[in-house]
Amino acid sequence: MRVGLLSLTVLLLLATAAAKDKEKRPALPADVPRAHSVMVVIAPDAGEPLNDPQANAKAQEEVEKAFMKWQRFEVVSEPSIADLIVTVRRGTGKAVSPTIKGGPIDQRPVILQPTDGSIRIGGHTGHPTDVSGQDPIDAHPHAGTEYGPAEDTMEIYRCKRTVSEALDGIPVWRYTAKDSLKPPKLTAVEQFRKALDESDKAEASKNKQP
Repeated sequence: MRVGLLSLTVLLLLATAAAKDKEKRPALPADVPRAHSVMVVIAPDAGEPLNDPQANAKAQEEVEKAFMKWQRFEVVSEPSIADLIVTVRRGTGKAVSPTIKGGPIDQRPVILQPTDGSIRIGGHTGHPTDVSGQDPIDAHPHAGTEYGPAEDTMEIYRCKRTVSEALDGIPVWRYTAKDSLKPPKLTAVEQFRKALDESDKAEASKNKQP
């Protein structure tokens, strides 16, 4: 009886773990695997941790490099030619934490990123907020408080005419986990790749059916 109860407990734990993993990697809409280009931006509500003011900018660049190395999508710097918008936000390890926002720290300089023979040039701002109607305080660095997940977060949105309009919608995919945007592993990107692989296999299986 004890062996039976132990086996049942193990099965329940495995089922719970599988359910949690499935919850982290929801099925993708049919149009997402057909996308050809992505634009990677810092989530508009993300502040820079006081102990690492470039954390989100680093995550943005590392995710871009990962997508370039993947070679499934073209990485672009304008929403008008992007099929998907990818937002990144580094967690601080706390649900509420002091941060730095605004000013040059949120601006992205022109960069040159070589990766496996490919080169991407970009010069857009890190945070995808529209200049019009922006609070003047955001033009200068200032202390702020961030409320949100303590872990790293990556979200995928369908692109619209502007980044702000795209982010007003509902993300088609989301992954949140500790250090999931930290190189060299970049777990969030790997999980998105797995989700796409599963979608590709499901589509291929569907097409084989008579």
